[in-house]
Amino acid sequence: VQLQASGGGLVQAGGSLRLSCLASGSPSPIYKIGWYRQAPGKTREMVATVTSGGTTNVAEAVEGRFTASRDNARNTMTLQMNSLKPEDTALYYCYGFDRRQKYWGQGTLVTVSS
Repeated sequence: VQLQASGGGLVQAGGSLRLSCLASGSPSPIYKIGWYRQAPGKTREMVATVTSGGTTNVAEAVEGRFTASRDNARNTMTLQMNSLKPEDTALYYCYGFDRRQKYWGQGTLVTVSS
């Protein structure tokens, strides 16, 4: 399974960005797909994940501002990030789990200026 991330960039506080993650190489919709992030000097943390059955898990720090959605037919997951804050600045990593092992995509940088 390979994960291809897109999106990210620089935005002012209060703005919006969208991240997308495409999972390829899986014979069926990957069980879980989502995003983690890692800010400088901090450990990697879960942002949002969605299972193939539609169960969504969103971190408390972004709940109400970030929306996770998934297209099983395309094996993609989209993270719509609204009302961004400077503390959302981090390297965001696409994540996948097929019930056997975890997969990581390349990081994409999100920078929120104050």
